[in-house]
Amino acid sequence: MHTQEFESLRGVLADADEPLTAREILSLVEEFEEREEFDSPHRVATVLGRWARRGEVEVIADSPYRYRLNT
Repeated sequence: MHTQEFESLRGVLADADEPLTAREILSLVEEFEEREEFDSPHRVATVLGRWARRGEVEVIADSPYRYRLNT
């Protein structure tokens, strides 16, 4: 697992007041991170999906899917 990628996403999700879509997360990562680790919302969703299987992230099956940290 790419822990560094997840840490960027975790920071965004930790600061969020509500669940976010992959597109919203990507926008915030691009706004606040100097390096570009993600090239699409699909990549964000893929990384978060992997971490959801580990119990770190909750995936809210809506349209579009939304994500939040499991606390």
